[in-house]
Amino acid sequence: MHTGRLMQRLTPHTQLDLFDVAATRRIEQALAATLPPHTLMQRAGLAVARLAMAIAPNARRVWIACGPGNNGGDGFEAAAQLQQRGWAPLVTFCGDETRLPPDARASLQRARDAGVMLAAEPPARCDLAIDALLGIGATRAPEGVMAAWLQHMRNAAAAVLCIDVPSGLNADTGIQAMDFIAPRAAGGALFCLSLLTAKPGLFTAQGRDAAGEVWFDDLGADARHERPVARLAGAALLGSRAHGSHKGSYGDVMVIGGAHGMAGAALLAGSAALHAGAGRVFVGLLDASAATVDAAQPELMLRDAASLDFAKATVVCGCGGGDAVRALLPRVMATAAALVLDADALNAIAVDIALQQQLEARVRRGRPTVLTPHPLEAARCLGVSTTEVQANRLAAASALAARFGVVVLKGSGTVVAQARATPVINLTGNARLATAGTGDVLAGMVGAALASGRSAFDAAREAVWRHGALADGWPERVPLTARDLARGRSP
Repeated sequence: MHTGRLMQRLTPHTQLDLFDVAATRRIEQALAATLPPHTLMQRAGLAVARLAMAIAPNARRVWIACGPGNNGGDGFEAAAQLQQRGWAPLVTFCGDETRLPPDARASLQRARDAGVMLAAEPPARCDLAIDALLGIGATRAPEGVMAAWLQHMRNAAAAVLCIDVPSGLNADTGIQAMDFIAPRAAGGALFCLSLLTAKPGLFTAQGRDAAGEVWFDDLGADARHERPVARLAGAALLGSRAHGSHKGSYGDVMVIGGAHGMAGAALLAGSAALHAGAGRVFVGLLDASAATVDAAQPELMLRDAASLDFAKATVVCGCGGGDAVRALLPRVMATAAALVLDADALNAIAVDIALQQQLEARVRRGRPTVLTPHPLEAARCLGVSTTEVQANRLAAASALAARFGVVVLKGSGTVVAQARATPVINLTGNARLATAGTGDVLAGMVGAALASGRSAFDAAREAVWRHGALADGWPERVPLTARDLARGRSP
């Protein structure tokens, strides 16, 4: 039987269009109209069964928890496929059989005809649990028996495979309706098989923790006539350097920051720009009493921030800038050839309408500009709460980009957005980046990419990917610090 043209594990190197629930519904309807009845659910069930056998080839007990809709139907169909291949799945059903959609009811009957065991309660132990309770249409948190079964899955020392999306996860935004996103203490692996389309919610906000390792099967769908809401970023472009090049070929980066007591943030950004390939790096410190040389990195040229000429440089502004950075912002935004705004520069802009208008005017003139906010900084710039930003990270990043240039909304599944373009979601990086200074490092890396001649969007996307990839490749037992991250290596 045909199982789709494509089944693949989605990795940080994957480039793939992502579609929201509305587009997925249209793609599903268009495909179903070309197929005999029940074919699409059979394809979905077989895809689930194939992946289940691949990820748990020695499983002796497979538990499939089925819900009251078509997600449950996919589970029934998977059970029938497994039974026909010599496995002995046990199915629990949470719903009213008489109210099942027609395809799901047909798959339940196929499971019964195949000899699948149906039970009222989940097994005490299993080797693989399959979550077929709620799909992309769920609008509220699981409750009652369904919530108890999900908790049982999460507490089990077994692998869990979620069909389409983890039950309770918003497929568009990545918001999890239930508090099941922490890493599983029992050590069981976590998988998700996204069907027909890859959903953005699996890759940002709480989605990455909730879904685990994501696989995708298109089931033979053609999505070319639908517009994606986002894309997976894919790998950074690693260009080689010509032998005849020189330091001027890779541009100047000027880091503006380091107010009193915060020089370290500016030095981290400068170090990151240097190790990311900038030709020359100047660090313009806002604290006049700070050192004039960094003995550990003499390549960094320390200057008084006010003395620098920004007209031919890429400026990284705000790292450790405090309130002092505000006075320089008008000149920076007016004259910098290319600009990265981070941290205190963003906080200053958020409370100053004149600075916002100047930034908008800069973007209208086509001057390359990248903002690198974390969710709280993004919330301040948008005039909303952090909760509202995190509730729809794609929308928040796109709203900022519509006004202020390219935006890097940091966090799990960092979003890179620009006006009138499809945003990308980055899959590199992990929780080890949740330590002081790593954001300054990212700002410096974006600056180096801009200085090399990349467009603002490509510079941001590639720097975000490399920043996360460094963390992903970090030795497990070696602490990750911003200083070592800036240098691109563990100590």
